[in-house]
Amino acid sequence: MKMYLVMALRKPSFDSAAIAPHLAFLDELAAAGQLHLTGGFSDGSGGAYVLKNVSGLEHAEAIVARDPLVLHDSSELTVHEWNTR
Repeated sequence: MKMYLVMALRKPSFDSAAIAPHLAFLDELAAAGQLHLTGGFSDGSGGAYVLKNVSGLEHAEAIVARDPLVLHDSSELTVHEWNTR
């Protein structure tokens, strides 16, 4: 199964108002069976999540484009196809 690692690094202009909608977004992904793992970095610089059950990199990128962290322009998100073992 392909998984996609999403790295989210906070921008200097980070808006904490994006946190609650982001968490709700992650809950929606979990309910849809598309979220494998998520968490924040202990230094407060951002976090990451792992998508599963998506059809490919383009699909993963389309999902990430809907993340409130992106919509609020609060964090830089990058998507990586992850070859797990």
